[in-house]
Amino acid sequence: METPRSGPFAVAAVTAIIAAILWLPTAGAQQSVAINRGVVELETTGSAGISVRIAEDLAGLIDDGATRRVVPVVGKGTLQNLADLEFLRGIDIAILQADVVDYAKEQRLLPGIESVSYITKLYNEEFHLLARPEIKNIADLANQKVNVGLVDSDTAITASRLFDLLKLQVTATHDSQQLALDKLRKGEIAALAFVAGKPAPLFGGLTGEDRLHFVAVPFSQAASAVYAPTRLTAADYPGLVPSDQPIDTVAVGSVLAAADLRQIPERYRNVSNFVDAFFTGFQSLLAPGNHPKWQEVNLAAELPAWHRYPPAAEWLQRNVQVASIQSADNLKAMFSRFIDERRHANGGAPMSEQDKAALFQQFQAWQNGQAR
Repeated sequence: METPRSGPFAVAAVTAIIAAILWLPTAGAQQSVAINRGVVELETTGSAGISVRIAEDLAGLIDDGATRRVVPVVGKGTLQNLADLEFLRGIDIAILQADVVDYAKEQRLLPGIESVSYITKLYNEEFHLLARPEIKNIADLANQKVNVGLVDSDTAITASRLFDLLKLQVTATHDSQQLALDKLRKGEIAALAFVAGKPAPLFGGLTGEDRLHFVAVPFSQAASAVYAPTRLTAADYPGLVPSDQPIDTVAVGSVLAAADLRQIPERYRNVSNFVDAFFTGFQSLLAPGNHPKWQEVNLAAELPAWHRYPPAAEWLQRNVQVASIQSADNLKAMFSRFIDERRHANGGAPMSEQDKAALFQQFQAWQNGQAR
């Protein structure tokens, strides 16, 4: 029998097989490095509100296809997000509800919460109280069933705090908001409470035919450090709010917070790059197609008793003029809304547009004097 020859073709074949075997894990490792390059994981407060949409807007801004990428993660609420920022592998930044963070600090619920710092204050989220037709005002909810979302959810904590401030006793239920809306339609509960930035998708399909309506929530001066007076209007919910009858309620701020990553250089660098791209490209988030709540964001706004994330503070110091510039129209609109809401909360008469314009000019003169 003839012995197979070990010619050049056989050697070449064996060499190719060995190279392929060695190349496979190398190629996989290279692909893993490429996919994970610059990734920042952003945890939202849940899918029912607007934080997922805000995270999507950020992902669209940050992702450059090569060196930066935001991966949104749907969370369960601020309390869980705080724990995840501290302990869950991979979570770099999160959207938090400010009053729930205050609650966690007051109750000392999470060790190490002081290590969480903020990148920027985001938008305000409105407290929605949707009720059946027989509920004429918030006092009618005394001893009635009111759904406040899942146990320890952002809405549950905010609702409990607000009802305590108003000295209103209700029977809280803890269904998901979608299930609660179905129960509300059937008359199994009297109302549902929901904290979300307006317009909240949960109420998007409701019309007068559903025979449900928003109940006014009075503003308490005792809560002025945490909550602010605001309104739900026909522009927000055309099927629920009459054009001439806006609904008074309160709003609570949300925060973009960062984990303490100083001991993890790669992730710290990724978040630093995220901050730079976010702050530098912020103006593009104000364009049509992104969520209208971006119009409320002031990157330079300070949060008392919070520490600013160092790369964010450094960016603001380098770009102080850019951070302070807002279009005159946007600033004037915000000023006008502030005057309306504060005068209403204090029981004052509405101010005419002419008077507001004159007061705004005085404000600008004062602002310029302060700058000098």
